[in-house]
Amino acid sequence: MNEIGQWNRACGIGLSGLTTEGSVYYNLQAPDLYRESLLRGEAELSGDGALVAHTGQHTGRSPKDKFIVRDRNTADVVWWNANQPMELDAFERLRADFIAHAVGRDLFVQDLVGGADPARNLPVRVVTEMAWHSLFIRNLLIRPELAELEEFLPRMTIIDLPSFRADPERHGTRSETVIAIDLTRLIVLIGGTAYAGEMKKAVFTALNHLLPEQGVMPMHCSANVGPSGDSAIFFGLSGTGKTTLSADPARTLIGDDEHGWGPDGIFNFEGGCYAKCIRLSPEAEPEIFAASTRFGAVLENVVLEPVTRTPDFDDESKTENTRSAYPLPFIPNASASGRAGQPKNVVMLAADAFGVMPPIAKLTPAQAMYHFLSGYTAKVAGTERGVTEPTPEFSACFGSPFLPRHPSEYGALLKRLIAEHGVSCWLVNTGWTGGPYGVGRRMPIKATRALLSAALDGSLNEAEFRTDPSFGFAVPVAVPGVDTSILDPRSTWADKAAYDRQAKKLVGMFIDNFASFEDHVDHAVLGAAPRVLEAAE
Repeated sequence: MNEIGQWNRACGIGLSGLTTEGSVYYNLQAPDLYRESLLRGEAELSGDGALVAHTGQHTGRSPKDKFIVRDRNTADVVWWNANQPMELDAFERLRADFIAHAVGRDLFVQDLVGGADPARNLPVRVVTEMAWHSLFIRNLLIRPELAELEEFLPRMTIIDLPSFRADPERHGTRSETVIAIDLTRLIVLIGGTAYAGEMKKAVFTALNHLLPEQGVMPMHCSANVGPSGDSAIFFGLSGTGKTTLSADPARTLIGDDEHGWGPDGIFNFEGGCYAKCIRLSPEAEPEIFAASTRFGAVLENVVLEPVTRTPDFDDESKTENTRSAYPLPFIPNASASGRAGQPKNVVMLAADAFGVMPPIAKLTPAQAMYHFLSGYTAKVAGTERGVTEPTPEFSACFGSPFLPRHPSEYGALLKRLIAEHGVSCWLVNTGWTGGPYGVGRRMPIKATRALLSAALDGSLNEAEFRTDPSFGFAVPVAVPGVDTSILDPRSTWADKAAYDRQAKKLVGMFIDNFASFEDHVDHAVLGAAPRVLEAAE
């Protein structure tokens, strides 16, 4: 093989069974990957220097095409109610066909690390057929120093070939698209999709499987740390504000999406950010905008203005899920180490399109576990085909698609860590106030930031609180610098009876969703559930 670049000569791609009559490019950096992407017609250049790629029919993850290999090590460990099994012999046929498909193609290799804690990290080799995919994953994971590459030994291997088409009859897949993960040998095969986010989430899935056995809590969250070393965790599903709210100029950003929490504190799994950039503006999100409009950033499915070739972040013609992938150092106040001490605050974000939840509430440990296992946000009308009114989305642990284990394992870990370190827990609604989506308005970002600042600096603990009649959590009555009226969502509705009906409806959805967890939690967590009758009254 014609092998180019810098790598451990004793550890080429041949150890993974791969071979090619083309060239193998190891650990190319951004300038070379730009050149290869543009020469191959994979991507285009924006007017401000970002690399812009389009992912075709798949503009997001394909959860129905994701499989985990069922073998003697995973059969009794994996949460099969939420994960699709692939038998070992089917995976072996798939792997053999991936290896055959790679012959004759140029391949790009990145040797990277998942996890900023040296004692608990995961060395990952990512092999792609597209140069822009190589730059994407180089942006997203942690990049070893050049000298370290000569001794790099991967523990996990990802092979990403978008041109590969799975055969459902031969491989046991649902379609021609496949994401297959062998958690025992740590091999991932991705085919039939050019959506680059599948690679980073495969690493997250593996860490979610490995770390609990080490007493480390893997988390789908962003995190930052204040000047006094007070770190904070932000849980939330896509669109709730994890990236935006953690990119606070007054605090140091640890990371925007995936972290671990263990005996030594918290640590980032990644070396970059993967930000939603629909309607991105320099006024609302200056740090993310600047990071997305410069050389080295990778933009997915963003439309370029035809004359200036500047990104039109308001254009959703390709997808609402436009994305920007950039290295963490592109954020001026990003952490160099990716680590911080034990957190003082845990924040759970929900974009409540029903307009029922207050902008902030303080949670007891039992309530925190209840809402963590619930993982609530809401989709708004028009974002998906057939969605004509606010629709609840419950994703256990705020990351159900990436959980190999039962959510109760992660919930128990979180509960223990909160108790051990005396962590304050908050629920923040970044959704609607004054009515549901279509009637009310989006929660003012200025108010959300002010409330969060008061929670993180400890001053909110001194406020007067009331008990929410529906959810039972504590809600501040007044906070300096915040319009008092939005703290009581019912008072913002013109039709109070309509609010009561909406609250009762949402509480019922919470209770129905939590039924599957009732046998896995203690009486304190069951007692933290909202109350339909109180909501009705």
